[in-house]
Amino acid sequence: MAHIFANEEQQCWQKWLYSRDSEAGNELIQKYMPLVDYHVQRIAASLPKSVKKDDLKSFGLLGLYDALEKFDPSRDLKFDTYASFRIRGAILDGLRKEDWLPRSTREKAKKIEAAIERLEQKYMRFVTAKEVADELNMTEEEVYTIMNEEFFANVLSLDERPLDDEEQEQTAFAIRDEKAFLPEEYVLKEELSSQLAEVIRQLNEKEQLVISLFYKEELTFTEIAQIMGLSTSRVSQIHAKALFKMRKILEKAL
Repeated sequence: MAHIFANEEQQCWQKWLYSRDSEAGNELIQKYMPLVDYHVQRIAASLPKSVKKDDLKSFGLLGLYDALEKFDPSRDLKFDTYASFRIRGAILDGLRKEDWLPRSTREKAKKIEAAIERLEQKYMRFVTAKEVADELNMTEEEVYTIMNEEFFANVLSLDERPLDDEEQEQTAFAIRDEKAFLPEEYVLKEELSSQLAEVIRQLNEKEQLVISLFYKEELTFTEIAQIMGLSTSRVSQIHAKALFKMRKILEKAL
């Protein structure tokens, strides 16, 4: 039976690649829609609830369409891998253009940053989210949420880069040959990996486990909750605390 399904899929690919058969294209879209759902789920975990998953799904679907149009079967790359780059890239690109972080959140983030700096000068140490929350009459959860959303937004804008003339018509998320690292890129990559490993070692056991399962094993909060015997909301809270700690440690280090 599996062999039959494999042959049917192969036929769909042949029809799509050689004649752009619309019916075959639709079948391939349906087959790979779970990839879109997967990336929507993971990216949405770091976004405020005001960002609708339907919007993320629309961005991701554009990425899937783009992957189907530009996929080259002669390259040594599986479509799942190629499509994942395109889907994730399209979602992040859509978020940049939408500027989803509300002005009120940005203003609160500035107040929190100022309070952190003020308290660290006062106590001469890293301050906790609870101390910041008490200083600003906010809840600890609100501090975690605002700072992590603002951090993610900054990462998005930092990742933007101008394209040269030859790349203007292509997406910013082109697939590069990861085997072709320049020497300086390799050194920087190794240094960053080392720094991140050192930062992660400063987290407690539960935080380390959540970070590992979410970013390395690529599990969802729901799956992590099942493994750890916790609620999904508790896993989300541990993840937020871990990012808050890592953010402050990295800022000091850099």
